[in-house]
Amino acid sequence: MTSRRVAITGAASGLGAATRARFETEGAVVVGIDLAGSDVDADLSAAPGRRLAVDAVGRVHDALDVLVCCAGLGPQAADPARILAVNHFGAVEVLDGLSDRLAAGTDPAAVLISSNSVMLDPTIDADLVDACTRGDEADARRLAARLSGSTVYASSKQALARAMRRRAAPLAALGVRVNAVAPGAFDSPLLQGGLDDPVLGPLIEALPIPLGRRGRADEIADVVAWLCGTGARYVHGSVLVVDGGTDARLFPDRVP
Repeated sequence: MTSRRVAITGAASGLGAATRARFETEGAVVVGIDLAGSDVDADLSAAPGRRLAVDAVGRVHDALDVLVCCAGLGPQAADPARILAVNHFGAVEVLDGLSDRLAAGTDPAAVLISSNSVMLDPTIDADLVDACTRGDEADARRLAARLSGSTVYASSKQALARAMRRRAAPLAALGVRVNAVAPGAFDSPLLQGGLDDPVLGPLIEALPIPLGRRGRADEIADVVAWLCGTGARYVHGSVLVVDGGTDARLFPDRVP
């Protein structure tokens, strides 16, 4: 059986590292991308780093079976514009740049990492989401610089889910499935940064989780792997919430 060809951004830690480990246990050949400590060092906050990442994956894999865009910054990061740039444009431009490689793959699938904050945060900024949807990074960064990190984080993740859905039809025409996962709180360096923040920490701790605990990175990685496998071969253009029941607890009557 031929090994699956996989690329993962944010592969050095947290969900990216757990996802890499999950695919490698199946014998996949993985190219990891991160700021440092992975196969490809690339800064996805700006266009040159995104092009570097796309070119580096292309040099390893002439065809790609799986792409998972995990790289992201949390709401506690110092520069809101950078949060926006990495979380949205860093993911979207890598997906777009590798779409031809995915089209040449075997049963290809891509997964983007959104967040359950898109359902929970009432401060999501519509203008920022619209700027992302237009692909106007300069305007989006300008808007983000005036907003709080938590607002930019949730807005970037909503824009990313929207970008996934808008690409579902054209990618399907290429034979590529694409979905998003919207995790709740799970143990990771990104979450720990939020817990350590004096403002965000109490808010995170206050979120109800009906299952009684925060998730683990490997549990989210299992869902990502399922979305990329044959068991999900008719799942396309969907956002799958994986949050231990938080969204259902807070909004029991809200359904898609």
